[in-house]
Amino acid sequence: MKFEVVIGLEVHVQLNTKTKIFCSCPTSFGDVPNTNVCTVCLGLPGALPVLNKEAVKKAIAFGTAINATVHKKSIFNRKNYFYPDLPKGYQISQFEIPIVEGGEIIIDFEDGRKRRIGVTRAHLEEDAGKNIHYGNVSHVDLNRAGTPLLEIVSEPDMRSADEAARYLKKLHSIVRYLDISDANMQEGSFRCDVNISIRPKGDDKLYTRAEIKNLNSFKFIQKAIEYEIERQVNAWEDGVYEQEVVQETRLFDIDKGITKSMRGKEDSAEYRYFPDPDLLPVIIPDEMMQECSKIPELPDEKKARYIDELGIKEYDASVITSQKELAYFYEEMIEEGADAKLSVTWLTVELLGRFSGEQSITNTPVDAKKLALVVRRIKDGTISAKAAKDVLDYLMKNEITVDDAIEKLGLKQVSDDSAILEIIEEVLNSNIDKVEEYKSGKEKLFGFFVGQVMKASRGKANPAKVNELLKKKLS
Repeated sequence: MKFEVVIGLEVHVQLNTKTKIFCSCPTSFGDVPNTNVCTVCLGLPGALPVLNKEAVKKAIAFGTAINATVHKKSIFNRKNYFYPDLPKGYQISQFEIPIVEGGEIIIDFEDGRKRRIGVTRAHLEEDAGKNIHYGNVSHVDLNRAGTPLLEIVSEPDMRSADEAARYLKKLHSIVRYLDISDANMQEGSFRCDVNISIRPKGDDKLYTRAEIKNLNSFKFIQKAIEYEIERQVNAWEDGVYEQEVVQETRLFDIDKGITKSMRGKEDSAEYRYFPDPDLLPVIIPDEMMQECSKIPELPDEKKARYIDELGIKEYDASVITSQKELAYFYEEMIEEGADAKLSVTWLTVELLGRFSGEQSITNTPVDAKKLALVVRRIKDGTISAKAAKDVLDYLMKNEITVDDAIEKLGLKQVSDDSAILEIIEEVLNSNIDKVEEYKSGKEKLFGFFVGQVMKASRGKANPAKVNELLKKKLS
């Protein structure tokens, strides 16, 4: 391409507090419209906001996680604009002094490369309500109004749709590991605005950017970016860039796969920011700062530990740490005595490969203890890897212990030397001609003898024992 793409992201993360940021209304999702509201949510005269301390704590934890500066003093501002889902006519947000400033998120690539994406700021604000459209009629649900948001603004450091998707997935993983948000994209707990512009390669100027609003799927975010890049490049090459690419807010039509103009994009001056007179500056005590800076092990740290301590491959460590539930499941398997490397395959390939419909790692009928025991039974020779697949299939459909399933299916391996030697004797006596050929140098026949012994034992003989005893007998 003759052009370089410049992408910056603004991500709105709904914090998982029990109540809203400035009142005691619940933040539960899916309730009857306009039931979780009060005088503060509705913006009625005389109603005063009171800051939710838990939202501040979660912001501190996030700032710590991305190596940012957490300001001990921050200020809430009024961002003035009119929209039906904003009953006060302004949004309480942070402008001049956000609670979190600076920071970084490291994105990873399959070939081992890493890239730093800068974070400009992360500030606390209240969410707006939700407009629901029915043809020419629109309804407003204010249940969401006042839900605490952490808006995370990146530097314009991304250069492709792929990099943007990787940044979002890493960010999504971090907020879930920190347990500051459920980050459920379907419910709108993790929403993204994308700012895109292009410029000729080698040019360091920032050209007109278009903003694509409220994307809530990794797949659609990537598709929207790809379309918008193509639209801007075509406009430049056709000589209509200044007419076609203007500072505006656009929406992504998921059915047509295109972005469409929604409205002109305001500059910050048009929002007429000023400090909210109803809210004092936020001053974070040293004790709270220290308490909230104690964060759990994050995905990058877990990944490095799995590679160094457990000896698993970097790719496998990346897959397991991509979801905190997957990582915790894996760690429980290790605690139960399962082999670290064997557990990777049986978790990420065998178990996850059997999920269907609404099944996930959080509601699987085969929990970590059961899967760990399956792995241990393979390792100690009780069952073969092939038989273990049948056991796992049975466990997915039946409430039964691992050992009872092995017994019921008759898959327990024969590891007794005398029993296996008896079968070996029968096989060799039935194939005296092939034994002579083997002894005369045709060593490839060894596989034939192993196969015959396994067949005679109906697959129950321990393959390792069969190989060991057969070699001794033939020598």
